[in-house]
Amino acid sequence: MARENKSFGSGDDSFLDDPEAEFDDTEVVGDTEIDIDEADALRLEVAELKDRLLRALADTENLRKRSDRDRRDAELYASTRFARDLLSVYDNFDRAMGNVTDAVREAAPGLIEGIELTQRDLLAAFEKHKIHKIVPEVGERFDPKQHQAMFEAPIPGTKAGDIVQIMGVGFNIGDRLLRPAQVGVSSGAPAMPRPPESGAESASE
Repeated sequence: MARENKSFGSGDDSFLDDPEAEFDDTEVVGDTEIDIDEADALRLEVAELKDRLLRALADTENLRKRSDRDRRDAELYASTRFARDLLSVYDNFDRAMGNVTDAVREAAPGLIEGIELTQRDLLAAFEKHKIHKIVPEVGERFDPKQHQAMFEAPIPGTKAGDIVQIMGVGFNIGDRLLRPAQVGVSSGAPAMPRPPESGAESASE
């Protein structure tokens, strides 16, 4: 036992002066650095996951909106072809009513009233399915998105592009064109003939 104490006492006495100095701080500092690196890596991973989550949420919201829009369009425009076929029915009613004279109305008032009621019901069904008439007026500007020019002619007192005649109504379904209105369009006022020059008149005399 005395030899062990003597061996311990024969060592460096600096341990007694500063016992903490005998321990190597390298491993402790290394562990601290490792902990800091792991924390930074975790923060970076959390930031990346948060960014991916926000992007996924944004994509999901865009997909939902697109699906809602496609569903509404499908509901609104699925009957486009059928609605276009029904326009000829409207045209037949319109032509029939246009040929009704006062004499015919007096001779068959019930028949004429029935045709008018049926035409109104047809228009009400159109409105229910967001099918609206395009009824241009003379003097309006020609709109290629809504109108179809059936002819173009120089008309006095008009400007090029003015509508001068209505030949058929058009229809929209929602915000899409179902059939353009048929119109006649002015190409502008006709050119006035130039008066003869005074020199030419003198020469003829």
